[in-house]
Amino acid sequence: MAGWRQGVELAMTDEEIETLTALSRSRTEPARRVSRAAMLLAYRETPSFFAVGQRLGAHHQTVQRCVERAAADGALAALDERPRPGKEPVITPSGHECLARLVQGTVCKLLGQQEIKPHKVRYYLENRDAEFEQKMAEVLYVYREVQVLKKAAARSKKSDKPVAIVSYDEKPGIQAVATTAPDLPPVPGVHATFARDHEYKRHGTLSLLAGIDLLTGKVHALVKDRHRSREFVEFLKLLDAAYPARTAIKLILDNHSAHISRETRAWLDTRPAGRFQFTFTPKHGSWLNLIEGFFSKFARSVLRHIRVTSKHELKERIMAGIDDVNRHPVVHTWSYKLADAA
Repeated sequence: MAGWRQGVELAMTDEEIETLTALSRSRTEPARRVSRAAMLLAYRETPSFFAVGQRLGAHHQTVQRCVERAAADGALAALDERPRPGKEPVITPSGHECLARLVQGTVCKLLGQQEIKPHKVRYYLENRDAEFEQKMAEVLYVYREVQVLKKAAARSKKSDKPVAIVSYDEKPGIQAVATTAPDLPPVPGVHATFARDHEYKRHGTLSLLAGIDLLTGKVHALVKDRHRSREFVEFLKLLDAAYPARTAIKLILDNHSAHISRETRAWLDTRPAGRFQFTFTPKHGSWLNLIEGFFSKFARSVLRHIRVTSKHELKERIMAGIDDVNRHPVVHTWSYKLADAA
C-alpha cells in the first residue's frame, strides 16, 4: 500500500514572494509561469498538494512537482521548464542537416532573439539638403523673434516697426466624400456607435491654404480647387489686406514651386520693399513649420469622418471650422532647439 505523501517544507524570501505575487497577476507573462507562481503562493498558505490542486483546478501531482522543484532549485527557478535532454545540434560554417527542416516561423523566432535582424528593414531619411543646418537656424531665428515680440507685448512695449509673422503651408487633396446610404444612429444593445455604409461617392478634392499669425493665433485661410501660383498670390493678397501698410509680413514656408515662381515674384515686385519677407524651411524639414501641427489637429477635429454632398459644402464646412478656431485663437509656441538660435 502506498504511503501518504509527505508535505514539503517550502521557504521563500520576501523578495521571492513579491516577485511571485506580481507574476501571478500578470497578463503578459506565459500562462505556465503565472500558474506556477500561483501554485507556490497557494502552497505557502496551505501546504497541501490536494488542497492547492482543487483550489487552482490543477492535478495534485502537478502541484507536487512544482513545489518539490522550488524546494530544490529555488522558487523562481521552478517557474521555467527544465532543460530538455538530448544533444544540442551543432551548426558549422558549412551548415547542418537540421537547417533543411527549419520552417519560416522558427527562422523568424531565432532571428528575433538576436541583436541584428537581417529579415527586417528599417527606413531612414537621407539628408539631401547641404544647407539644412543653416536654413533650420534661419527658421529658428524667426521663432526667436516671435518670442522676443511676445515678451515686448507683455510689457506693453510697441515695436518701432510693426511685424506680423505667419507660418504658412497648403493641405491639398482634401476629399469631398458623400454617403450613398443614410447613417444609422446608435441603438442600445445593437451597436453603440453610428453605423455607416462602406460605399461612398467622390466629388473631387480641395486644397486648404492657411497661415497662422504666430503673435495673435489668428488663422488666415483660403479653400481652392488647386494650389498653384495664382492661388498662392491670392493668399498673399489676403494677407496684404489683413495688415496695415507699414507692417512687415514675414512668412515661414517651404520651397514649393508656387512660392518661388515667376508669377509670384512678379506680384511681390508690385508691393513696397520689405512688405513680404520669406523664410524657407530646408528640404525634408516641413516639421520645422508650425502650421503642420495645426493641420494635424484640424484633420482630426474637423475633417475626420466628414461626409458632404458637394465640394461647395466641404468648402463651407472647412471655413466654418476656421471661423470657429478664430473665435478662440490659440497662440502657438515653438520651443524645440530654440536655445540654439540665441
